[in-house]
Amino acid sequence: MNFFRKLLFPFSLLYGGITALRNFLYNIGWLESKSYDLPVIGVGNLSTGGTGKSPMIEFLVSLLKNNQRVAVLSRGYKRKTKGYREVLENSTVTDVGDEPLQFKQKFPEITVAVCEDRQTGVENLKKTADIILLDDAFQHRKVKPSLTILLTSFDKLYSNDCMLPTGNLREPKFGAKRADIIVVTKCPENIENSTIESIKRKLKPKPNQEIYFSKIGYSTEIKNKAETKPLDYLSDKEFLLVTGIANPEPLVAFLKSKKMKFEQRSFPDHHNFTTSEIEQLKRCKVILTTEKDFMRLQSIANTVEIYYLPIRTEFLNGREANFKKRIENEV
Repeated sequence: MNFFRKLLFPFSLLYGGITALRNFLYNIGWLESKSYDLPVIGVGNLSTGGTGKSPMIEFLVSLLKNNQRVAVLSRGYKRKTKGYREVLENSTVTDVGDEPLQFKQKFPEITVAVCEDRQTGVENLKKTADIILLDDAFQHRKVKPSLTILLTSFDKLYSNDCMLPTGNLREPKFGAKRADIIVVTKCPENIENSTIESIKRKLKPKPNQEIYFSKIGYSTEIKNKAETKPLDYLSDKEFLLVTGIANPEPLVAFLKSKKMKFEQRSFPDHHNFTTSEIEQLKRCKVILTTEKDFMRLQSIANTVEIYYLPIRTEFLNGREANFKKRIENEV
């Protein structure tokens, strides 16, 4: 937390008070939170991104899509359109946002839609879906999920954070009480039991809240729309790593652990690449990026050797089966 952000602490108190009042009005029923007669699973966080929501949505899709008609509803962050819009495989990031397009291209058999009004989105999707997954929906109280999954990053626990603009929280910490499941994401590979117990004490889950720990699983392959190659293909190459995500450090550390040689260019989360930036990237021989950023950069695939490295959510301590059973019981 830098000095300038500390100076903004009075605004954090004001923002926290406003969001707390809003949640209170929802909790007592003065503001309506609508429930639905089909399973609606909400995935979200208390902070401003970087907790692994997209891999979690994809984990849930993979778990459910073979036996259910699954739909994913997202806001479509930074899209240039408004209102309800179904995502197609040939949609553009400008029209639907990067993550919804990623979901649709990876799982073309499911329905993906964007809508800033979650009630409107659910009303449209419930006509053809058996289950709806709400992406980044923890603060969208107009819809009451039947199950809520709250994510928090291992190195940036919400219990250690404070409200915007001093910290990164979008609502006060006690909002975590609304979650049914808490998942601590991006944990180290060999996290010790003492660390797990320490985190549980910090998060203070309620008796009815389940808590899980997960890590990022990196694929052994790199991909683009035309081909798939082993990750080792990059071992003897000097490439450019391009990231427009909230926290690229785990990816950087993973590649360094593989003794790979690369330069890095980091951009803000959901970055819209400018024409000049695209032209600069076209001068590179080999580019590795994230799957989300590839949605914005795939237009240069005809002129540049560009790949993305898929990731997935992996649960620790052998508890993946427990998590899957909890989700399957819900639907």
